[in-house]
Amino acid sequence: MKKSIYILNDGELKREGNTLCLVMADGKKFIPVEDVSELHIFGEATLNKRALEFLSEKEIIVHFYNYYSYYTGSYYPREHYNSGYMLLKQAEFYLDPGKRLDLARAFVIGAFKNMRQVLVYYKNRGKNLQAALERIEKMGEVIDRMDTIERLMAIEGNVREYYYQAFDEIINDLDFAFGERTRRPPKNQLNALISFGNTLLYTTALSEIYRTHLDPRIGFLHTSNFRRFSLNLDLAEIFKPIIVDRLIFGLIGKKMIQKNHFQKKLGGIILNDSGRTLFIKEFENKISTTIKHRELGRNVSYRRLMRMELYKLEKHLIGEKEYKPFIARW
Repeated sequence: MKKSIYILNDGELKREGNTLCLVMADGKKFIPVEDVSELHIFGEATLNKRALEFLSEKEIIVHFYNYYSYYTGSYYPREHYNSGYMLLKQAEFYLDPGKRLDLARAFVIGAFKNMRQVLVYYKNRGKNLQAALERIEKMGEVIDRMDTIERLMAIEGNVREYYYQAFDEIINDLDFAFGERTRRPPKNQLNALISFGNTLLYTTALSEIYRTHLDPRIGFLHTSNFRRFSLNLDLAEIFKPIIVDRLIFGLIGKKMIQKNHFQKKLGGIILNDSGRTLFIKEFENKISTTIKHRELGRNVSYRRLMRMELYKLEKHLIGEKEYKPFIARW
């Protein structure tokens, strides 16, 4: 399986022969392109036209992040799998209020049920989460009655707020107290982990969309407007609880990530270089982890699950099979 490469150092990314090379102040690092599906560039890296043409030829996506690890954009090569028919189908379902609402509701149901499953998992391991479960289950009961995208997003936001309130009970570590959800910048260590993890998931989802016939610019829960991409945000809603949140709980519970992995920047808190490196490594381990798929009867990775979710969406759009979101059972 091809892998993701994370470039954290400054330098010039250039083509040398039939491979990529990162030229840094202290030497060169070669990147074997045949084994790479995507690049994540966090350092101050420059690329020339020749390098970009080579990346396009090898169908390698490049995701860019700024100094504070905020996602800034992607180099999305020519869409080799793009289908005019599928693009029209996406637009048809987006422009039809009823069809769009059905898909948006499915994404919200997937997010809700996977948040609920995370709470059930930790409740079964002795955490006092019954009240939190009852609150989000009550909210979940009204999802089917929401008749606009705005109301669906409001319900999803309320469910997630109650869900986040359970984090302190799950984590039980004062260094990682939740407080409230804060972004750009995160105001504490836990919020910094959530924001960084979600960012990695958004770009991973975008990379998986590239391997399908779908266009990432047309989502259904998230509005397609002047934002570059929105379908990856829809997909990520389903997987945030079982990938990002479970990863964070594991890192904190095992004392792998600690207070010294953070720094103050922009009036907030972000991961420092060592913390970012550690989180990226464990994130890649997480999405490469395999689970037994109930329908296929074999093991698949979390990354593969995301791709399969997109295939299910394609089948829905062409009228082959109604889309049902992936729900974890562990």
